[in-house]
Amino acid sequence: MLPGGDIVDARSFGAEFPATLLALIQAGPDAWRRLADRVAGARPAAVHRHDEVRWHAPIPRPLKNIICLGLNYASHVQETSKPGRQPKIPERPVFFTKAPTSVNGPFDPVPWDRSATEQVDYEVELAVVIGVGGRNIAREDAARHIFGYTIVNDVSARDVQFGHGQWFKGKSLDGFCPMGPVVVTADEFGDPQSKRLSLRVNGEMRQNATTADMIFPVDAIIESLSRGMTIEAGDIIATGTPEGVGLGRTPPEYLKDGDVMEAEIEGVGTIRNQLVSRVTADISQAVPSRS
Repeated sequence: MLPGGDIVDARSFGAEFPATLLALIQAGPDAWRRLADRVAGARPAAVHRHDEVRWHAPIPRPLKNIICLGLNYASHVQETSKPGRQPKIPERPVFFTKAPTSVNGPFDPVPWDRSATEQVDYEVELAVVIGVGGRNIAREDAARHIFGYTIVNDVSARDVQFGHGQWFKGKSLDGFCPMGPVVVTADEFGDPQSKRLSLRVNGEMRQNATTADMIFPVDAIIESLSRGMTIEAGDIIATGTPEGVGLGRTPPEYLKDGDVMEAEIEGVGTIRNQLVSRVTADISQAVPSRS
């Protein structure tokens, strides 16, 4: 994307350059620099207005689960703690994942399968896209492993999340991970611990905080995650959400059919997704009965 918001199609430069963002990330830093040089001198024929393209998630189908952090803002720990109990701040990062099939476009509807959940919630999160893989990455070396940053709305089925006693299923329903609209490279994004993030529902501000409030900052997250475990180019890490989720309200206030969520992060942009109820079961994958 050019500074004015126009978009350059990397495929117009020939087979030398990967056709997808994931392939570009996996090609490594030398390929990133070569493409940046070509984009700087892009011909007008290779440029498209941002409102002329169909926006998809930057990585529509990640190779692995999206890695997420729970309880990474003290204020969110406070709001989701049971009444009468002292909030317990995690001593180490709390990791869980979302299935790749949950990924959704930055402006696409979020499908609500009401046969699966009745308690849909929102969570704006800064997401880190890994550019250079590694294992046992020291905190002081973490920055050189980052390709860039994007927005994730960690849409959650709270009744499923807590009913199952673990978080994976309640976080992984189809379409429950809107992402985008772009990945801003680490050099352009700057300090990941100085960005404002917010989320509005039908225009009403629900979440409004700063990444400076993270319990575990990005470099500490990468150090902890990579200890004894290889992280790879293209991995996506959602770094947790601040206070203001529907679960934390008194009483809890979950999303309704037709509600519009706008998740915004300073330096990245805004994603806008409408919750759309689907009450009919999908029988296309049903096992046929035996005659």
